[in-house]
Amino acid sequence: MSHDLLQALAIFAAGLAAGTINTVVGSGTLITFPTLLAFGYPPVLANVSNNVGLVPGVASGVHGYRAELAGQRKRIIRLGSASVCGGLVGAILLLVLPEGAFKAIVPALIAVAVILVIFQPRLANWVATRQRQRAEVPDGGAPQAGGPRPAVAAGAVGPGAVGPGAVGPGDGARAVGVVDAVSQPAPAVQIGGPVLWVLVFLTGIYGGYFGAAQGVLLIGIMGVAFTDSVQRINAVKNVLAGLVNGLAALVFIAATHVDWGAAGLIAAGAIIGGQVGARIGRRLPPWGLRVLIVCVGIAALAKLLA
Repeated sequence: MSHDLLQALAIFAAGLAAGTINTVVGSGTLITFPTLLAFGYPPVLANVSNNVGLVPGVASGVHGYRAELAGQRKRIIRLGSASVCGGLVGAILLLVLPEGAFKAIVPALIAVAVILVIFQPRLANWVATRQRQRAEVPDGGAPQAGGPRPAVAAGAVGPGAVGPGAVGPGDGARAVGVVDAVSQPAPAVQIGGPVLWVLVFLTGIYGGYFGAAQGVLLIGIMGVAFTDSVQRINAVKNVLAGLVNGLAALVFIAATHVDWGAAGLIAAGAIIGGQVGARIGRRLPPWGLRVLIVCVGIAALAKLLA
């Protein structure tokens, strides 16, 4: 088997692994970026081509998580604006700063990403504990938004209704169909305040500039801010990371050189990996994914610092 074919298969396999990992938690760049470095790609070209190639995989993962995105439109619009702005700033920084600056900074970025991946289980446990605490209702206290509501007697509507058939002011036709709306109100969806917006914006800058472990950061930030399930938060994470990567890719395509061969191989693998991650990736042993990511990240550090 020729060297070129082996190289193509390795890059495709790296894209497949990265697409799966990105959909489940993030950090797929720590697979594909070092792979390109190992085959002699210059760091900036490797980063740009990797970013462009991973975009279709992120889109594939978003599609796979579409059920968990239901009811989160306002949240995505608000936080998506932060990701778009941050991703644009990060992509521009990569282009305007000298290549030497990226070579100097990227080992530190990889080290930070590896540390985040190592401590991701503790971060996830802390987020889950915080969500449980925020969801608890103190004795005698009022339930939180989206929590269970006191039962309402059949046929009762309006404030102070206490018995069967009781109605509030304006009884009659207005009472028809009101009971269900009163007894089962739609839960409010948290969208976060200005502090959360700024944190997502800063994460977008990081993602547009390099991006490894961007998903870990987003899950941690939103897990603290929201009481939704981790799966729903992960679905939003995929959208936000996709916006950052997609915008950065457009900037790179318009303003600099992309190795389309490498990007295409990564994209082909990442698209398949996005579906694998959405369907069965959550069944894979998390420790196995982390060990793989950490080993590849350490290997990349060794190559860059050699």
